[in-house]
Amino acid sequence: MSMIGESEPMQAIRRLLRRYAGCNAPILIEGETGTGKELAAREVHYASPRSLGPFVPVNCGALPDSLLESELFGHRRGAFTDARTSEPGLVEYANGGTLFLDEIDSLSARAQTILLRFLQNGEYRAIGERPLRVADVRIVAATNISLLAAVEAGHFRRDLLYRLNALYVALPPLRERGDDIALLARHLLREVVRDQDMPPREWSPAALQALARQRWPGNVRELENAILRACLRSDRAEIGVEELSLTDATAHAEAQAPAEPAPLDPIPHEQGFASAKRRAIEVFERTYLIGLMQQAKGNISHAAEISRTERRHLGKLLKRHGIHGDRLRAG
Repeated sequence: MSMIGESEPMQAIRRLLRRYAGCNAPILIEGETGTGKELAAREVHYASPRSLGPFVPVNCGALPDSLLESELFGHRRGAFTDARTSEPGLVEYANGGTLFLDEIDSLSARAQTILLRFLQNGEYRAIGERPLRVADVRIVAATNISLLAAVEAGHFRRDLLYRLNALYVALPPLRERGDDIALLARHLLREVVRDQDMPPREWSPAALQALARQRWPGNVRELENAILRACLRSDRAEIGVEELSLTDATAHAEAQAPAEPAPLDPIPHEQGFASAKRRAIEVFERTYLIGLMQQAKGNISHAAEISRTERRHLGKLLKRHGIHGDRLRAG
């Protein structure tokens, strides 16, 4: 699926991606979950001179420290106990193409150091091998949080941010894309009907209006799920509002919000800039985590899936802010 949308924000993003495609510098893509960060990375790849090379996506949250170097750079036979054969790494698979590092914010401190070393000069060494290799890959990284905020909070290396952030893209959330919601709803409905082998369906005007009124905190991914549910509920050729059974997730979360934990106090303007900035990051983190856990009904695994964050890292954040999932479960 390519990026779909005719709104001004999406046209601006396409123009930017086309400009970046001709350059070989790393790109950092930031955007809320479900905004299409991998699709944006693919747009860059297939519009670039590397389009005939491989596009290799990597979920950084799924790379354990113990296997990180082997997964990225490969290993030679006998390099460690289970290395019965030589295996290339993801960097070698991506040679001549693009290496897409999704959920870059989930990397541990050790993993960040390893990646920084590689980005400094493009050189790497497979485990068990002496000669250095040079990688001919273009790096595109993505995250659903602000990496600058993560740096200020002490969770991400500043020097690694500067390496990744040579070129920058901020994807707009669905709620800021106007008529793109109806455009996407029609396209996704056709896809669901085809994939589920259903008779042709279309939206009622009222249903499209209802979709446009939603805030869609999960963006396109949440819209896809809503459309699938509506199709399975309906036996009619025209899908109406009743089949959608929509609720505004933001309003629902606010209505269900418990008295504890409460957001932090406002930031006093008389504080120094650095202190006020740290406080702002704390406020953002805590407010985001409370809303996330309410949406996930206190289930940390589900919250990690929604936020595309490694579960262990999310657990540490919750603990630091004193947020307990069991207090936010639906009664």
